[in-house]
Amino acid sequence: MVLRDSWLCAHWAWQSTRRCLVVLALLLLHTSDLEGRKSHPFVWKTGHWGRCIGDCGSGGVQSRVVWCVHSEGWTTHHSNCEQSDRPESQRSCFKICDWHLELFEWEVSEWHLCVLVPFALGEVRPRTSACVTAQHGLQHRKVQCIQKLNRTVVANEICEYFTPQPPMEQACLIPCPRDCVVSEFSSWSVCGRHCGKSLQHRTRSVIAPPLYGGAKCPNLTESRVCDVWMSCPHGEEEYTYSLKVGPWSKCRMPHLKEMNMIGRTMLDFGSESTERSTFKLQVVENFQNFHRSRSHYSSKPWDIEIGYQTRQVRCTRSDGKNAMLRYSWRTSEWKGCDVTLLLEQQDPRHHKHSALCGGGVQVREVYCAQITLEETHKLKEVARPVEKKLCLAPAPPASQLCNIPCPPECLVSSWLGWGPCIHENCQDNQGKKGFKMRQRHIIVEPMGTSGNCPHLIESIPCENPVCYKWIISEGVCLPYNGICGQGNRVQHAVCKNYKGEDVSGDLCADSPSPSKTITCEVPCGMDCVVTEWSQWSSCSHSCTSKNAEGRQSRTRSILALPGEGGKSCPPNHALEEYHTCNEHACNQIYWETSTWSPCSENILVTALNATINWNGVPTCGVGMQTRKVFCVKNNSGQVPAKRCPESTRPDTVRPCLLPCKKDCVVTPFSEWTHCPTTCQRGNAPAMKQSRYRIIIHDAVNGGQECPDTLFEERECEDIPLCAVYSWKIHKWSWCMLVPDSVRQGVLGVNEACGHGLQSRVVTCVLESNHSVDVSECLKWAEPMPSLVQDCLIPCKDDCTFTPWSKFSACASDCESTRSRRRTLTGRSRKRDKCQNTEVYPLVEAEPCPCTIFTSRPHGNWSECIISIGKTELQLEQRFHGHAKECGEGVRFRALACYDKTGRLVEPSHCNHSGYVEQPCMVPCPFDCKLSDWSSWAPCSSSCGTGVKIRSKWLKEKPYNGGRPCPKLDPKNQVYEAVPCYSECNQYSWIAEPWSPCEINSELNSLHCGEGIQTRKIRCINTTEDGSGESVANMLCNQSEIPLERQKCTLYCPSECVVSEWGRWSQCPKPCDPNIMQTRTRHVLRSPLNPKTCPDGSQMRPCVLNQNCFQFHYNLTDWSTCQLNENATCGQGIRNRLLSCVRSDGKVVAMTYCEQLNLETPAQMVVDCLVECVVSCQFSEWSAWSECSHTCGLAGQMLRTRYIILQAQGEGRPCPTELTQYRSCVVKPCYSWVIGEWSPCKVKGGQCGDGFQVRDLTCMIHDGSLSATSKQAESSLCGELPSKDGALQLPCSVPCPGDCHLTEWSEWSSCELTCIDGRSFETMGRQSRSRTFIIQSFENQDSCPEQELETRPCSGGKCYNYVWKTSLWRDNERTVWCQRSDGVNVTGGCSIQMQPATTRHCSPACRKPFSYCTQSGTCGCERGYTEIMRSNGFLDYCMKIPGLEDKKGDVKTNAAKNKPVNSKMHDIFKGWSIQPFNPDGKLKIWVYGVSAGGFLMIVSLIFTSYLVCKKPKQQQHAPPQPKCLTLAYDGDVDM
Repeated sequence: MVLRDSWLCAHWAWQSTRRCLVVLALLLLHTSDLEGRKSHPFVWKTGHWGRCIGDCGSGGVQSRVVWCVHSEGWTTHHSNCEQSDRPESQRSCFKICDWHLELFEWEVSEWHLCVLVPFALGEVRPRTSACVTAQHGLQHRKVQCIQKLNRTVVANEICEYFTPQPPMEQACLIPCPRDCVVSEFSSWSVCGRHCGKSLQHRTRSVIAPPLYGGAKCPNLTESRVCDVWMSCPHGEEEYTYSLKVGPWSKCRMPHLKEMNMIGRTMLDFGSESTERSTFKLQVVENFQNFHRSRSHYSSKPWDIEIGYQTRQVRCTRSDGKNAMLRYSWRTSEWKGCDVTLLLEQQDPRHHKHSALCGGGVQVREVYCAQITLEETHKLKEVARPVEKKLCLAPAPPASQLCNIPCPPECLVSSWLGWGPCIHENCQDNQGKKGFKMRQRHIIVEPMGTSGNCPHLIESIPCENPVCYKWIISEGVCLPYNGICGQGNRVQHAVCKNYKGEDVSGDLCADSPSPSKTITCEVPCGMDCVVTEWSQWSSCSHSCTSKNAEGRQSRTRSILALPGEGGKSCPPNHALEEYHTCNEHACNQIYWETSTWSPCSENILVTALNATINWNGVPTCGVGMQTRKVFCVKNNSGQVPAKRCPESTRPDTVRPCLLPCKKDCVVTPFSEWTHCPTTCQRGNAPAMKQSRYRIIIHDAVNGGQECPDTLFEERECEDIPLCAVYSWKIHKWSWCMLVPDSVRQGVLGVNEACGHGLQSRVVTCVLESNHSVDVSECLKWAEPMPSLVQDCLIPCKDDCTFTPWSKFSACASDCESTRSRRRTLTGRSRKRDKCQNTEVYPLVEAEPCPCTIFTSRPHGNWSECIISIGKTELQLEQRFHGHAKECGEGVRFRALACYDKTGRLVEPSHCNHSGYVEQPCMVPCPFDCKLSDWSSWAPCSSSCGTGVKIRSKWLKEKPYNGGRPCPKLDPKNQVYEAVPCYSECNQYSWIAEPWSPCEINSELNSLHCGEGIQTRKIRCINTTEDGSGESVANMLCNQSEIPLERQKCTLYCPSECVVSEWGRWSQCPKPCDPNIMQTRTRHVLRSPLNPKTCPDGSQMRPCVLNQNCFQFHYNLTDWSTCQLNENATCGQGIRNRLLSCVRSDGKVVAMTYCEQLNLETPAQMVVDCLVECVVSCQFSEWSAWSECSHTCGLAGQMLRTRYIILQAQGEGRPCPTELTQYRSCVVKPCYSWVIGEWSPCKVKGGQCGDGFQVRDLTCMIHDGSLSATSKQAESSLCGELPSKDGALQLPCSVPCPGDCHLTEWSEWSSCELTCIDGRSFETMGRQSRSRTFIIQSFENQDSCPEQELETRPCSGGKCYNYVWKTSLWRDNERTVWCQRSDGVNVTGGCSIQMQPATTRHCSPACRKPFSYCTQSGTCGCERGYTEIMRSNGFLDYCMKIPGLEDKKGDVKTNAAKNKPVNSKMHDIFKGWSIQPFNPDGKLKIWVYGVSAGGFLMIVSLIFTSYLVCKKPKQQQHAPPQPKCLTLAYDGDVDM
């Protein structure tokens, strides 16, 4: 039973177990199936997309093949792959067509920076050692296909369909890596004052930043511990820095987060600059709706809230920036030259403006104009005038000297004689009217044109004119019987013209020739004999008038008396003949001309004006000038033109240069002057504003005239009328304390008391108490009362008081005081500490204001000031002496007003204007005054050249610094002498006929023979003005005075009678004494005995200066510079005169030289310049300037004047006083005096951020440095300065051991990146840096990082960096890097090229007793010699034996280099044999000598061997000696 039960139990257990196993097996099979699927997956594979087919544009379709693949690579049915993961086999695409070319394009960006080529591992190797000038790099850019219409990015395949894709990278060059370049270290700073261990530092700055992978900048600061502990003065900073603050931001309300940022420094991300900005909590007034327009009568009280503002604060250096000059001086054209500006006021020529000439002054307007950037290359454009003070450069001159050419003076000769009566035109001999003419010639040609010369031809009408006439000459009378009595004489006729020239006989009237034979008579022996008729004398008058008639006479005289039966002599009246001459009237006629008209256009030459040039100079054309010609009768005026000869009529038309038209040019109007911005009272006169413009040049030659309006004025518009505004003040609000949310962080008892702020409402009201906008009071009322003030809510332990009462009344005297009181309130009355009146005073007293004032003069008297009426005069008026500079004036002295305490007060308290005046006198300078020039004296010579003189004499001497006198003679006169010329026929001798020959009858009864005859002579003026009048005999040539008495012969009957001697024949030119001169006479009556007649001819040699003369021109010296009578200075002329001189020195008529056709000098007149005597011309005094100080004793006003024209010549010099000063009214100075800053106070700590405070007090003083200031009422000092800016400043107390940054270094010079000396870029770089100062080495890990800033710059330079070395010293030297401008730097030079700083022997000197020499080779110590190898290296050092007692070691390098002091050595040093070179090696000749010696020794040994040869024996070879190399230096010990 038990077994059965057991089996049943087992069976049931087995069945249950089997079922579980089956289920488990099924689960395992399913799991294995799943695992099988995972281990053998099926995946989808896709082919490439096919071409886009379909319509153009976005409607295309692309297809691809999709299949299922086993992971082993064989294809299976699609169902084996997951259907949800099946890829798409089709997709929409963009079908590209040809017309899409206009819709798409490649967009290419700029190339990026060039970067080095990456290597396999992606690193960038700097390759500093391999880089020479530049490295290869790559530049990338972005390339994408875009749609042109909306610039959207599309697939690149669209653009690639048309054009290949542009490259996205290219090769480029990168300059070699440049390391950071820094300057040399500065000197070490002074050690700190505090005791104990202190540090000193030195810094350097960055000159060039690292570029292109160069090494970073090294540390810019070094610190070291001070060796000496001592107190040193704090050094001044190298640069001066100013605090530059930006504008305050809008007032913001404080929040809890912002309260935590008080005092922190943060970056202001709202500004463009990276400068630091400080956020500072402060109390400000938030003027809401400040700029809103409000109704004048609807203003609300302001709501006051407490907030804070921020502003940007930066530190700037004091080098500043250069301002660009935008204003320049401009000038008008010079005005016309005005001579009167140089004439004295009393000169009578002031009103002869048309006739004045010579030196003068011309003026122009000088004005300041604004120049825009576009006008800098168009300076000729007319710019608008502005205020002169805007032009900073010196103004150009407004005046200069000029010259008006004087009309040329013409010197003419006297009139020649009248010519014959001839036809006006001898070619047409019609009519019976003719003219007699006379001429004169120009002696001194005028400069320029001869238009100012008088007429040179005069004519008079005459009857029966003859151009040609017969000139008859008679031959010798031949008697019929050959002895005497009747006979014949031949009469010859020659036809000559009016000039005396022979012409054809056909031209003469009464043709044929009147030549014929006429009867004559020769006296016989007993006949009376008379002479031939003399020549007709000159006509007594040049013309015939009612009172004078021209007459001529001729005479003959009796030579022999008749004998018996002979013909008697004619009566006395028959011995003289008279006839009239110059029968024409004295009214000569001549042509007179007017001045030439202005040049005007002419229709005939208009067509030529396009291409015409005048003397090679292109002009505006050629025009015509005309003038009128009048026929003028002497002493009668104009007569009809037909009465003057037409042949001498002057021209009436001539060509001329047509002047160009020039329009008037004026500047634009200046800006309107400013209207007053302040309001005006209702009864004030209307305010005006004005503007002006300046004439640059006037219109000329018919150009457009200048406008009439040069100055405009108008009344100011919209000037507000002054209204009376005032501030209405409301009560103060409750005292506001810091909010509890902020106060929670404050240690201590949380009590609602302490200091706070309280505000009040301030409104603006009119006189009628109507409220208006606050801005009105801000403009027109007093300064706005404070809206916020400090307040105090007393704590429970504080003492409280009532407000101070008003001050008590003062007594009348100045010794009393006044007081005010207050009392304790509340619990304070019971507290003991509040009862202490020394700490909490209840009464305040002060002296009463004193009403006694005294005046004291201050300073020196001012200069004597001449009062002036007008402050501005025209520039032309200033030259005429209108600017008063001497005479009565006033001088001033300042009066200061003081109260009884000696405090300076307003001058109105002393009832005076602040000045004391005193009359004064400025002496006027008086110049040297001379008289006018006298008239010219007559020429010193009556014939030819001479001298004429005129003079001036002294009228007034100079004094008070007037212009000095010229050099005067003892008679106080000054002379001027010029050459002159007189016509030689101006005065001539006139001799009356000889009287009959008187025979002394007492001695001679026959009344014949020798006798005496006399005549009268006189000197007459032969000029036209003289009219033949007798003058003093001294005016005629005394060497040519005729004889008044001479011997004569009255032939007796039957004597031979001969005529007077004829003229001597002409001598040759030049004179020849071998040639004879002859003269003849003929027999008038034959004697009874022919042999008794005297000789009929005489001969004499032609002897120079006796009867033969030569002639030449003589030139005078140049005259002094002569001015026109209407000129005082300027352009003049110098002339010289020409005369004809005979070889014996006698001046003769010019005709003698003219007949010889001698060459005359070409230039007789030259230009010259007489310097103008210009006294200094200066402007009027300007108006007094504003006072240099608004208060105090040092204030001065000044006025100035400027030099218009500097003095020239002997003019009065310019005054040295161009500025005058006078003291200002002495007024007291009120100023806020700020006390010294307190030490930096840190609340709640010992270091860190804190504040400095100082006091502000209103003081009164006199403005001088030595003045003692006294306290005054605060109301006198006006508006308080800002408390935050003036009385409290943030500061910092460094904690011990803290690091702090230095100031920024200076910007380095602008440096360019260059390759081979050429700039690689257009912009350079500048760098600056700042480093940190270590105060404790223990805290150096907490120091801030050093900072570097770089900025671009222009105008940089290329710099080179080279290694520099010092000289070797003990195998060491200094090596440093230097920039090409001489600045020593660290960095910049190639490390691989750095020279060695120490010198080593290679290989090293390890042999015993060896060392490295200066030359870098191994040598031996003293007492050892070098044993060298064949390669030149040291093998070993060998001791030299027996050298201890030697003077020098000759075996060692030390001995070689050891100096020898022996005099003998110095003597033989130059020529003694030296086996060693300076480098210690043997010379070549030593080897040659050694080789030769060796050969000689060998030969000697060989010879000895042959001579002394013995039988051969066995001998041991001796040991071979060691080679010993010795060095010989010439010492005798060797």
